[in-house]
Amino acid sequence: MTIPRVVATDAGLALLDEIRRDHGDVMFVQSGGCCDGSSPMCYKAGEYIVGSRDIHLGDVAGAPVWISQSLFEIWRNSQMILDAGKGFGAGFSLDTGRGKCFLSKSRLFTEAENAQLAP
Repeated sequence: MTIPRVVATDAGLALLDEIRRDHGDVMFVQSGGCCDGSSPMCYKAGEYIVGSRDIHLGDVAGAPVWISQSLFEIWRNSQMILDAGKGFGAGFSLDTGRGKCFLSKSRLFTEAENAQLAP
């Protein structure tokens, strides 16, 4: 069994469902800082150009989640948990203006889980 590098909470999945009703298929890009802080950014599928050095962490309810290679090196031993809470979203993310936003949380993999991770 392979341990997923990204999972979602019930709140994260509920916000994802709400956004899909308005926009259709979406994708996530984990921001590495700067203007958008470190928020998971939600875009309509295909509206963010994935670079050759971006890494596909996995999918959340069918929505792909991408992260830059440099940020992946920092998160390599952690599972990303896509959550949602009160807030205003960031930048051009589709959660902006809803009174709630996506949040990135993480937890360290155990040694046993590290052994099961896909390369």
